[in-house]
Amino acid sequence: MTQLITPELVELDQNLGTSPEDVIRHLAGKVAANGRATEVEGLFADAFARESKTATGVPGGIAIPHCRSTAVTEATLAMARLSNPVDFGAKDGPADLIFFIAAPEGADQEHLKLLSKLARSLIKKDFTAALRAASSQAEVVELVEGALADKPAAHAATPAVPAATGAAAAGAAGAPRTKRLVAVTACPTGIAHTYMAADSLVAAAKEVGVDLQVETQGSSGAKALDPAVIAAADAVIFAVDVDVRGKERFAGKPVINAPVKRGIDEPEKMVQEALAAADNPHARRVPHFGAEEQAEHEAEERGEHVGQKLKKALLTGVSYMIPFVAGGGLLIALGFLMGGYLITKFADNIVLQNSLFNLPTQYPDNAWGPLGAYLGAVLFKIGALSLGFLVPALAGYIAYAIADRPGIAPGFVAGAVAGFMGAGFLGGIVGGLLAGYIALVIGRLQVARWLRGLMPVVIIPLLASLVASGLMFVILGGPIVAITNGLNSWLSGLTGAGAIALGVILGLMMCFDLGGPVNKVAYSFAVAGLGAASIDNQAPWQIMAAVMASGMVPPLAMALASTVLNKKLFSLAEQENGKAAWLLGASFISEGAIPFAAADPLRVIPASMLGGAVTGAISMAAGVGSKAPHGGLFVFFAIDNFLMFVVSIAVGTVITALSVIALKRWAVKKTVDTVEPVPVTV
Repeated sequence: MTQLITPELVELDQNLGTSPEDVIRHLAGKVAANGRATEVEGLFADAFARESKTATGVPGGIAIPHCRSTAVTEATLAMARLSNPVDFGAKDGPADLIFFIAAPEGADQEHLKLLSKLARSLIKKDFTAALRAASSQAEVVELVEGALADKPAAHAATPAVPAATGAAAAGAAGAPRTKRLVAVTACPTGIAHTYMAADSLVAAAKEVGVDLQVETQGSSGAKALDPAVIAAADAVIFAVDVDVRGKERFAGKPVINAPVKRGIDEPEKMVQEALAAADNPHARRVPHFGAEEQAEHEAEERGEHVGQKLKKALLTGVSYMIPFVAGGGLLIALGFLMGGYLITKFADNIVLQNSLFNLPTQYPDNAWGPLGAYLGAVLFKIGALSLGFLVPALAGYIAYAIADRPGIAPGFVAGAVAGFMGAGFLGGIVGGLLAGYIALVIGRLQVARWLRGLMPVVIIPLLASLVASGLMFVILGGPIVAITNGLNSWLSGLTGAGAIALGVILGLMMCFDLGGPVNKVAYSFAVAGLGAASIDNQAPWQIMAAVMASGMVPPLAMALASTVLNKKLFSLAEQENGKAAWLLGASFISEGAIPFAAADPLRVIPASMLGGAVTGAISMAAGVGSKAPHGGLFVFFAIDNFLMFVVSIAVGTVITALSVIALKRWAVKKTVDTVEPVPVTV
């Protein structure tokens, strides 16, 4: 196994800039220059993206920027001792000791364990003092390798001692039992903060005489806490930036939930809060049935509004629905390609009465012969059945976002009812919200202990399905069906200026937040109508084409502007992102423009909306149709009037690219850091 750190990877008493971005970029260059990464900008982009999520500064004047990156060829540690400390977000001030951890995307466990062990050594004051006193790069390497050779700090304090019983308990003279705590630590990368938080919490608990055992859910593996230890615990601490794996093991325990960095910055406070929660009968607890009540409480504490919670639920439903739509829509498009557009009238009979060894004799004239008709019918039917899950999946996962797993069954049932009644997309949303909130309310009811086990699998699904679906049948379904039918009739009748105006609106929505809630509303509106499209009603296909074409404009425009028209206006990282944006845009992945919008939203977003609106208008005016809900240029066979589809995208792309260049030049000029790339030696 190669060395993690060498003298060439150490900088002593150097001024590497005034910001974390400067320091990370320099160290990424050092890693690449030593042949441990294939490129500087890719590694820098991954590391700085991780830094942007959560600052990596920790108490004691230390920062540990880290990442996994496909640019890294072997696990590496670069270290800098700064003459000019830089603020990495620690509460006690700027950092002068910087450890940059660069791990390959598929790093082996041994390297990850060593990197994790080093991170845990950094909370030891004698180790950091020795690093500050080191006089040479070789001495730093020796200190680091010595820390890696030692046994890792304990995850846990002294093992829990069984409670005294009988005479032994009586002999304890009524002394109160020592509090016992358990904790889980986890961060997105799972290399540094996970283990530093674990050791900080253990040390803080030891200071006050509390038994604390920690489960680290990190990259180097996780050893689950003993169920007996969890059962004996008085409270649990979750110091995590990601979901806790196996959260149901802690059901019913008082819980303190915070980001993993707080476990490093304020371990004493977290331990005290956990001890207070253990004695508080009204303390927040890990839910018995797995509903994300904790997230709701935290959202309330952050001042999150009801509208924001609803938005999250709707986006969850849409994100789970899209795979059904994308797969089903493409299969339907392939069915049309092979079996002809009239395959809809023949498909049921063909798939039920024919086979590969008994090909149909009756099929559309424009099918690819008997074999094409049979395969087209099969593909069309599979796609149609997949699209049939659109509304139930939407409703089911909206309910899941609100009430977790107990909401899934009531949500799917309410969605199926909406589909049966013809309430469509709107009915799915209403049914999902109803089912989710009803399941959540029922799950919060205080029931006898013996009944708790039946709640998530019997009682909640039964009652929530009955109430939510009953309301859909008896009260809400009829009005929603009327609204849906009216909307469909209006859309089907749009021609001329009305259709163009709709294209403009859809284009603006698709480019407003690039994969965010507004974008998803427009996209969901389009895919929800595909099931009702036909040769006689092509409006849903035209809407789908306008939405897809508009959504392709932002990434393609950013690619054009940053790699062809004017590279100097964009940073090296943006130029690299621009190369990838060509393919992302051609594939209808609007998120390819997010790096540009995040760096310069006041220029990129308006320019994107302008081009998207023009594209949507041209597409609708030309009557372009798409029978596929996704795929961009790669589903050309499913696009009616493909030439105008390409023309509309090209026009919008050029408009957006020129607009963003103009805004960057003349609208509140902004300097762009130009950093020479560090040469990569191989």
